[in-house]
Amino acid sequence: MTSLRFDELAELLGDGGIVEHDVDLGRRTTYRVGGAGALFVTLLTAEAANALAAWLPSGVRVAVLGNGSNVLVADEGFSGITVHLAGEFDEILVEGELVTCGGGADLPRVARRSVEAGLSGFEWAVGVPGTVGGAIAMNAGGHGSSTAESLLVASVLDLSTGATCLRYCEEFSFGYRHSNLKSHELVLSATFALREGNREDGLAQLRDIVAWRRAHQPGGQNCGSVFINPSTVAAGAAIDACGLRGRRSGTASVSEKHANFIQADPDGTARDVISLISEVAAEVKSQSNLVLTTELKVLGDHAERFPLLLRLVTP
Repeated sequence: MTSLRFDELAELLGDGGIVEHDVDLGRRTTYRVGGAGALFVTLLTAEAANALAAWLPSGVRVAVLGNGSNVLVADEGFSGITVHLAGEFDEILVEGELVTCGGGADLPRVARRSVEAGLSGFEWAVGVPGTVGGAIAMNAGGHGSSTAESLLVASVLDLSTGATCLRYCEEFSFGYRHSNLKSHELVLSATFALREGNREDGLAQLRDIVAWRRAHQPGGQNCGSVFINPSTVAAGAAIDACGLRGRRSGTASVSEKHANFIQADPDGTARDVISLISEVAAEVKSQSNLVLTTELKVLGDHAERFPLLLRLVTP
């Protein structure tokens, strides 16, 4: 691809998209560390999304980035195309007990909007700083529920073929923090089937969830829980039992407040975060024979350099 082709894309998308070069991707994640993206495309309309799919050169790697709450950008950056949804993809529509949202809608906004409408079933999302598309990609959840519990159907655009289809909940093969959504598949919208609730009870539940998270989880630069909870024990408890709370590797440290959170310093590097993740997983395996895998995904070039326990945004 050349800058001329990039200019062609900007012209093609028109007012329906924004094309930027050499964007600091790390700053667009909650870790706030990592390198730049060669091309960052913000899509504002479905027409622009279809135009991007038709334009994409064969073989170019594409990554979808929402709020970056579950992504660590490698220090070397990403030479492919990073796609972000905004504009009409932020919209939320409530019709009866159905809530339809754009793939870029913030989960806390969806939770609050549904409660304000007297609906129940999505309160758990008020404390998850991600988007609807990201929630489907990883079956986000918490407080006893998950995306799969209420998702009815989603509109998915395959950027590699340009085809859009409706995919029902059972077609995502949801598991714990897992779906079969591919890196080149873009969630344009999703509809959730909720149930009638009590607005005041729902608002109280939202307050309780927010208060609980503030009391039990650290702020600062992190991605939330790094490791998936094994079936036998919470990952944080397993890490804590190995005496790793407070462990540091360069500019990264295991949180003193919650051992399944790894913090990055303001001037930190993704390399140090990855190194500490590997150290923690190795120590837990050595002491307890427990194998930890990550919720966190890494976005960057040279995937072969990353430890096998880390999942990649692009294959």
